[in-house]
Amino acid sequence: MKAHNKNTVIILVGVLFVASIRNCEAQDSAKTSQGSKVDISGFVDAYYSENFAQPTSRINKLRNFDIAENQFNLSLVEVVFQKKAEPVGFRLDIDYGTTNDIVQPGVSSTASLLQQAYLTIVVPVGSGLTVDVGKFVTHMGYEVIESKDNANYSRSLLFAWAIPYYHTGARIGYTFSPAFAATLHIVNGWNSVIDNNESKSFGLMLNFTPLSTTSVILNLMAGHENLTRIEYGARNVADLIVNHQLSDAFSLGLNADYGEAQTYGGLMLWKGAAVYGRCSITDKTALAVRGEIFNDPQGYALGLGPKSDLKEVTGTYEYKFADALLLRGELRYDFSNVPAFDKKATPTASGSGTETTQLTFLVGAVVTF
Repeated sequence: MKAHNKNTVIILVGVLFVASIRNCEAQDSAKTSQGSKVDISGFVDAYYSENFAQPTSRINKLRNFDIAENQFNLSLVEVVFQKKAEPVGFRLDIDYGTTNDIVQPGVSSTASLLQQAYLTIVVPVGSGLTVDVGKFVTHMGYEVIESKDNANYSRSLLFAWAIPYYHTGARIGYTFSPAFAATLHIVNGWNSVIDNNESKSFGLMLNFTPLSTTSVILNLMAGHENLTRIEYGARNVADLIVNHQLSDAFSLGLNADYGEAQTYGGLMLWKGAAVYGRCSITDKTALAVRGEIFNDPQGYALGLGPKSDLKEVTGTYEYKFADALLLRGELRYDFSNVPAFDKKATPTASGSGTETTQLTFLVGAVVTF
């Protein structure tokens, strides 16, 4: 094991030890010091994935988190420290695992441990103006980094390729009424701690709740933030999320994205849509289905070449064993109009990027505390 990996493990063990002590102290002092209480929670997430094509690369192509094939993988360990803003608070998320490596590639070993780290101030204006300053996950997307908070274990194509993961900067939120809230973001850019140019990106989240069973969220992000420091063109994306609860057991969801980037090669576009369905069978079991399409006309987002279309269908079975253990079995089928996936190598061919389909099975387990 490399030295920085050893140090990371030591840090995490220390954090867990301190967390357990702090939790005990918080419980002891809760009756006399509720206002200063720091809540501590977290989880350990691991999975095993099998690709039916048995690619020699041992990689599930075009995925972002469940990429390891035919092997067990520690996806994410997360410990969260949070103090409610009354009127000042904070949140600190400490992360370790291959998921965090994908979310924060190239970030220094110290900074990469922090998925989120921000201060919160509630300004007494009207219903309360909430101001967060620091590093926080993006407001965009139907899904989130933590698998336990999604209906499926694997993440969508839109989550992987259409939107950012996190931002560093400030956000200001205000609830105008029970049916409408808005949040303004001013950030360094996409997936960056240190700004790589002189421009800032601006984000907006508009949250509508026209019915008690229906919510509509419109997310926007705009700025001169391209994938490289050389190109200084506009990079904008719009993200639509719709949720509808048909009954206590059955829910439907929609996610749609449209993005554009101005580059030396001209205007590049990417767009897609995903639909979701989830049915709670019992208090312990549920079924979830997702289907989506991702269109990459110039090959900007996926790197597969012009006129690339990528689609996937995912089915997930969920079982809760006690309150702390969540088990999921998932079957996923990806298919493309151009060669995009791997297969087993032969004496004359590597099998890399030769297939238009990819079928995988995965078993995931998440233990919460």
